[in-house]
Amino acid sequence: MPSDQSTWLIAVPQDGDAEGLLPELTNKLPQHSRSAGVAELAIPSFKTGTLDSLIALSEELPKQDAFFTATVAKTVDTLRNLLNNDPTKLVQHVLVNEQSVDDYILGGWQWNSGRYGAQRSLREMVDVLNKEMASIDNVMKSKLNNYNLVKGSLVQMQRKKTGNLSVRSLVGVVSREDVIQDSEYLETCLVAVPKTLIKEWDAKYERLTNMVVPRSSSHIVSDSEYSLFGVVIFRRIHDEFVQKCRENKFIVRDFVYSEEQIAKQEEELEIADTTEKELWTELLRLSRTNFSESFQILVHLKVLRLFVESVLRYGLPANYVGLAIRPEPKYTKKTLSVLMSHFSYLGPRSSGRSKKQSANEEFAGEYQALMEQEFFDFVLYEVPWIVL
Repeated sequence: MPSDQSTWLIAVPQDGDAEGLLPELTNKLPQHSRSAGVAELAIPSFKTGTLDSLIALSEELPKQDAFFTATVAKTVDTLRNLLNNDPTKLVQHVLVNEQSVDDYILGGWQWNSGRYGAQRSLREMVDVLNKEMASIDNVMKSKLNNYNLVKGSLVQMQRKKTGNLSVRSLVGVVSREDVIQDSEYLETCLVAVPKTLIKEWDAKYERLTNMVVPRSSSHIVSDSEYSLFGVVIFRRIHDEFVQKCRENKFIVRDFVYSEEQIAKQEEELEIADTTEKELWTELLRLSRTNFSESFQILVHLKVLRLFVESVLRYGLPANYVGLAIRPEPKYTKKTLSVLMSHFSYLGPRSSGRSKKQSANEEFAGEYQALMEQEFFDFVLYEVPWIVL
């Protein structure tokens, strides 16, 4: 059964009064489905080509359909992530030619002859669509990867400025006055002490090793978990002091005060932040554009599938009427039932593929796989809804 979270694209042979089909069918549909959307879908009379080429395309197009659908979905996911899953913002960007997806499909859809001239062969048009979608996919992958690298670097830099005193960067926390400068023998060791162990630190630090300067512990700053102390030691016992601190759950921070290094880190952070914002803007703009492009390509491929399947099923002349239906989820079964009843007269004709199969035994394997798919008397393919 077709999904209740997709728009249905339908094709049937153009018999008699094609213009009367839409109002006739619309009147039979549930009221809620009518209000949800029913519209004509113009299917051009493409060049049919040979039966062999149609069968080959019929086998190939489902794979392309899956790739196209996945590319559209990935572009939406990129937009969603860039906009922090905000549906009110997302709806402003998942537009096709500056109109909603529903308006694009249900607003009198037409084949884009300027880009995909209907005079081309079906194979040529499929190749053009594939080339365009592959290009979009590659560009999106490249830009997204570039953005993620820059953002990852920025997050790492920012993380150093957050967290507790046992892990965060001490740039901007420790000042020149907190450390001994330019001493050949002495150095200031910075130690993050859990607040529950401050009394223990005060009692122990002078005796953790030899050559710790007495009464040199000075409190620099505290957060909710740790207090940062500076203590003066002789350089020669640095490694031993670090080991003794570790044994007592005091965390020695590896930090050398350098105004040049501080300035460099601040500059790197500012550059990374600016670059991330620029790439975010560029990727958002590109994703918006590529969503519009990729969605149009997807719908054009769906229409080609409708045509190919219709020729194989109903035969010539290759004149078909298309409909786009956006079913109301609660009335999906009722909508499908109406369609099946209305087009039941096509039953004898829609079995044409099985007749062709017996007449073309060399293609039996291909037909068998296709005939196992869900089958209606009308041709139906789905365009998944964009979930906001």
